[in-house]
Amino acid sequence: MRILITGPSGQVGGALAAQLGFAGEIVPATRALLDLSRPDRLGPRLDAIQPDLILNAAAYTAVDKAEEEQDLAFRINAEAVGVLGRWAHQKQVPMVHFSTDYVFGGAGDQPFPEAAPVDPLSAYGKSKAEGERLLLESGAACLIIRTSWVYAAQGKNFLRTIAGLARERASLRVVSDQIGAPTSAKQIAHCVAAILDRDAQGLPALFEEAQNLVHFCASGVTSWHGFARAIVEGLRQRGVVLRAGAIEAIPSSEYPAAAKRPANSRLDTGRIQRVFGIRSASWQHALERELDLLAEELNARSI
Repeated sequence: MRILITGPSGQVGGALAAQLGFAGEIVPATRALLDLSRPDRLGPRLDAIQPDLILNAAAYTAVDKAEEEQDLAFRINAEAVGVLGRWAHQKQVPMVHFSTDYVFGGAGDQPFPEAAPVDPLSAYGKSKAEGERLLLESGAACLIIRTSWVYAAQGKNFLRTIAGLARERASLRVVSDQIGAPTSAKQIAHCVAAILDRDAQGLPALFEEAQNLVHFCASGVTSWHGFARAIVEGLRQRGVVLRAGAIEAIPSSEYPAAAKRPANSRLDTGRIQRVFGIRSASWQHALERELDLLAEELNARSI
C-alpha cells in the first residue's frame, strides 16, 4: 500500500511518517511534490503518485496570521482539501484528514461531541471548518480526526516556545482561561497506526461506521497556564537551566491577539473509543516523553 502523507516536515506529518512504515510504502508529499496552496495543480500530481491511502496532515496553522492571509488559509485548509477529497472519491482511495478544536466557538464547559454545530471564531477555524465541509461533500471514503493543542519536541509549537522563553526571561505571563487537552503528535500518529493496524483494507466501512468524523486528544484537560507550568517544571527536573521563576496566570483579555481563541476546547472522544477501541493516554503522560527529548537537546547545546 502506498501511503501519501502531506506535510511530512510538520509535527503530525513527521510523526505519521515515522510511525506508519509497517503499513506500507510511505510517500512524503513535500510542498515541492504537492503544493496545497495551488489546488488547481493537485489532480495531475496525484495521478502521477497513485496513492492507495491519503493522510492529509498539511495545513495553514498560523492562527493569528490567517486573519491577514485568509485567501491563502482557505486555499490550503479548505479548497485543497476539497480537491483531495474529489480525487480520492473518483479513484476510490480512502483519506484521513486532520482538523481542530478551533472549529467550535468554545461556549460552556462540557466536551464537544462530533455532532455539535461548528461556530469558529477565527479565520483559521473557519478555513478548517470549510475544509471539513468540502471533504464530506466530496463523497470520499474519509475520516476527519479533530484534535487539540498539538505539540512535539520538534517543530514550532507551544512546548518549544515556552522552553525558549523560560530560558530567556525571569517571569512568564500565560493565559489561564482557555481550557483544552495538549495532544502530542506522537499520540495522533499512534491513533492512526491503531486504525490502520485494525483493518487497512476495510477502512471505508470503518470510516462510515464512525460517520466520517471522530475526536481524538489526550485525556484530561488543563489551561495554557497549567501546560506552561508543567513544561517548565518538567524541564527543570531534567536538568535544563532556566531563568523563569514565576509563571503568572492571566486572562485572555490581557493577552491581545489578532485571532480569537475558544475558551473551551474540550472534545468528547467517545466515538473513537466505541468504533475503533482507541483510548488516549493522559496529556501529562505524553508530555513526559516529549520533555525527555527536548531536555536532551537543550542540555546537549549547553555542554
